[in-house]
Amino acid sequence: MLKYRLITALILIPIVICALFLLPPMVFAVMTLVVCMLAAWEWGQFAGFVTQEQRLWLAILCGFFLVVMLLSMPVYKNPLDLRQIRIPLWLAMGWWVTALLLILTYPRSAVLWRNSRTLAIIFGVLTIVPFFWGIFALRQYGYEQNQETGAWWLLYIMLLVWGSDSGAYFFGKAFGKYKLAAKISPSKTWEGLLGGLLSAALISCLFSYYAPLNIATEKLVICSIVAVLASILGDLTESMFKREADIKDSGHLIPGHGGVLDRIDSLTAAVPVFAGLMLLVF
Repeated sequence: MLKYRLITALILIPIVICALFLLPPMVFAVMTLVVCMLAAWEWGQFAGFVTQEQRLWLAILCGFFLVVMLLSMPVYKNPLDLRQIRIPLWLAMGWWVTALLLILTYPRSAVLWRNSRTLAIIFGVLTIVPFFWGIFALRQYGYEQNQETGAWWLLYIMLLVWGSDSGAYFFGKAFGKYKLAAKISPSKTWEGLLGGLLSAALISCLFSYYAPLNIATEKLVICSIVAVLASILGDLTESMFKREADIKDSGHLIPGHGGVLDRIDSLTAAVPVFAGLMLLVF
């Protein structure tokens, strides 16, 4: 399994980096939209949709909703002035606080939404839609002054989350003893969490030194720490929904990683939270 994970990562990471820096923002947005539609298709399992046709309609509706929001945006306007971006980012920060409460009180919290397809769909919307707009807002950031500024920011948050995930995995395997959330994901440990934070700190230091981020160190540290913690929350939240749906992986599209949601679960929380803190709070 580890071999397949490494091979897939070595293939996908260069593709993502090339897309970040070589594709125009709107083309990159369309690519992200396709990823979100695939995520919505997989989320259908959490909402109790058992047929592929039902899940396909959910994916189509998600894509249609995002396209309508994109088309409603005026041209040549600062993205941060648009409610289509500001509202989803604020909602994301509220949703992930709520998700934390659901995790802390699980399995008692599951009684509230276990048999509610409507709530499960709402949770999916609050997970996938702000993720799309977080990606869009970061990629558009500073575009008129420097077309690569947003690409650097997206690369930073992606490497931060991927590095944290890898550090947590290896530290957990080597030193894991105390369970982080045994009722949701027995393999995650507090030692792994510490390893993930240390890995993220190293990446943050190196990236801020060598890459043109142009931000005060204390702001970068705060945003990065919160984003890493949010990424862990995103991972645990998807694990909670998978446990309730009684499935191991959200899909089988990516060898060694499962489905699209299995690959982006950490980013669905980290990206909008990081974007919200960076662009709205600071």
